[in-house]
Amino acid sequence: MGAQWKAKGKAQAADARGKLFGKLAKDIMIAARHGADPAANARLRLVVEQARKVSMPKDTLERAIKKGAGLTGEAVNFEHVIYEGFAPHRVPVMVECLTDNVNRTAPEMRVLFRKGQLGTSGSVSWDFDHLGFIEAEPATPGADAEMAAIEAGAQDLEAADEDGVTLFLTDPADLDLVSRALPAQGFTVLSAKLGYKPKNPVDPSSLSAEALEEVEAFLAALDEYDDVQTVFAGLAG
Repeated sequence: MGAQWKAKGKAQAADARGKLFGKLAKDIMIAARHGADPAANARLRLVVEQARKVSMPKDTLERAIKKGAGLTGEAVNFEHVIYEGFAPHRVPVMVECLTDNVNRTAPEMRVLFRKGQLGTSGSVSWDFDHLGFIEAEPATPGADAEMAAIEAGAQDLEAADEDGVTLFLTDPADLDLVSRALPAQGFTVLSAKLGYKPKNPVDPSSLSAEALEEVEAFLAALDEYDDVQTVFAGLAG
């Protein structure tokens, strides 16, 4: 679905699952700063729904909420930082991090970008749109994605993939509103999050097999780093 590069590999599924839970726990803790009740905290509600859909253990989820809301006496000092630059072969990349120590993360990111190019703030972000991304699938036969997008207030949509999942694109401020409206239009929301969509994505077919492998290895290394929450690459498809 274009905007977000995702690591692949069934052999690493268990490790990836653990990393996913760790990243979701950070998102939950950050969201819970504004209240521990998902019903009254839209951002927390969206992350909690996402965590439940990937079967995050209930005790892990609840502990993250309590910790983020300050109910355990533990301090949560994560800082949201975005790094911009290029993967090999000039593929633009934006990296979202949540870190408790920027002085640790910054040099590590410089190391990770050695095979690419780490840019300054604004050097790449101009070539991305900041949007809300909602993945949803039909809950009723004949549900019309285009009509649902119009009625729910989405800006645009991408055609359903082979699994029947449609990606609805929203203004960042409308993410929760649209995700709440889609069920009434016959769609079940699978995930809802903010992210970045490349304006001028690089066509992978324009790269040689070796070049594409280098790009994928670079992105995988970024994704593996504990402080990285999400990697957005300017690759089409």
